[in-house]
Amino acid sequence: MNILEAEKNINEKGFLDLEIDVKLDLFAEIERLKKEKNAILLAHYYQEPDIQDVADYIGDSLGLAQKAQETNADIIVFAGVHFMAETAKILNPTKKVLLPDLKAGCSLADSAPAGPFRAFKEKHPDHIVVSYINCTAEIKALSDIICTSGNAEKIIESIPADKPIIFAPDKNLGAYLSKKTGRDMVLWNGACMVHEIFSLEKITKLKIRHPKAKLLAHPECEEPILAIADFVGSTTQILKFAQADSGNEYIVATETGILHQMQRNNPTKTFIPAPPNNSCACNDCPHMKLNTLEKLYLCMMYEKPEIIMDEQLRLNAKKPIDRMMEISKAAGLIG
Repeated sequence: MNILEAEKNINEKGFLDLEIDVKLDLFAEIERLKKEKNAILLAHYYQEPDIQDVADYIGDSLGLAQKAQETNADIIVFAGVHFMAETAKILNPTKKVLLPDLKAGCSLADSAPAGPFRAFKEKHPDHIVVSYINCTAEIKALSDIICTSGNAEKIIESIPADKPIIFAPDKNLGAYLSKKTGRDMVLWNGACMVHEIFSLEKITKLKIRHPKAKLLAHPECEEPILAIADFVGSTTQILKFAQADSGNEYIVATETGILHQMQRNNPTKTFIPAPPNNSCACNDCPHMKLNTLEKLYLCMMYEKPEIIMDEQLRLNAKKPIDRMMEISKAAGLIG
C-alpha cells in the first residue's frame, strides 16, 4: 500500500497502514524526526516500554496536560489515548497534534456520551460539574472544572461546601473522593474497564503468598480493592510512594505499563501486577496498547493521524481545564 491509499484508510483503520523496512532503527529514526520537525513526544505511563524509552516526557494526565501547555515544539506527538491528544489540542490550537492510532480510545471516556450526559446535567441545574480528565472534549465543554486523579481531592475541596457537585464520569473515583472529602456528590455511572476487573479474591491470595508486599491501588479501582490497599493514589503518586517507601515488595493495582518506570526507578525492589478476574496474570489496557513503535514512527514521518477540532468546542472545553490548572497551581501541585 502507498501513502495516498494509507491516508485514505486512516479513518477506517485508525493509523497509517504502511510497510516499514525491518532494518530501520526505529529508536534512532524517531529521535531524528523529533529534531528535524521540532516535535515533542509525550507518553503516558501505560504505554509499552519501548515508547516510554523514546519519549521526551512520561507522566500521568496532570503532568501531560501541563507539559502540553508549556511546550515550544511545533508538533506534539501524543503516545496515549484519544482524550489525551484532544486535551493537548485544546491547550495548543496553533500546534499540530498527532496520535499514532485514532482508535486508541478509552472505555471510561466512552461511558459518558455527550447527549445523555447533557440531559443528566439538566436534571441538576444548580450543581457544579467536576469531570475527570478521562472524558471527551464534548464532556469537558459541559463541565465547570476538570480534575485528574492527582488533583481531584484539592479540586473538590476548593468548591464551597454549600455548592452541590456532579462528578463524572468515573463512579469509583467519585465514591473514593466522597469518602475522602466528606462531600455527597451526584455520580455519573461510568468506569474504567481496566480498573474494574481486578480480582479481590486473587489479590487476597497474592497477599497471603507475599505477606510483606504492600498493595498500591489507583482510585479508579472498586471500593473493595481500595479498602485493603496500603496506598491509594494517581500513577505519579504510586510511583513516588514506591520510591520513598522503605518496603521492597509491592502488588500494583493499575495498568501494567507503570511497572516499567517503577522497576527502572527501583531496580532492587519487586513489583507484582495485581491480577484481574479473568485468565490473564496482569491487566493491560487494550486501547493504550494500540500504540506501537512502528505506528509512532509512521505518524511522525507523515504527520498523520492529526487531531482536528472545532474551534468553539475547543474554547468551551478549555475553560474547565484552565480552572483546573489555576486551582492546581494555588494548591502547589504544579509549578
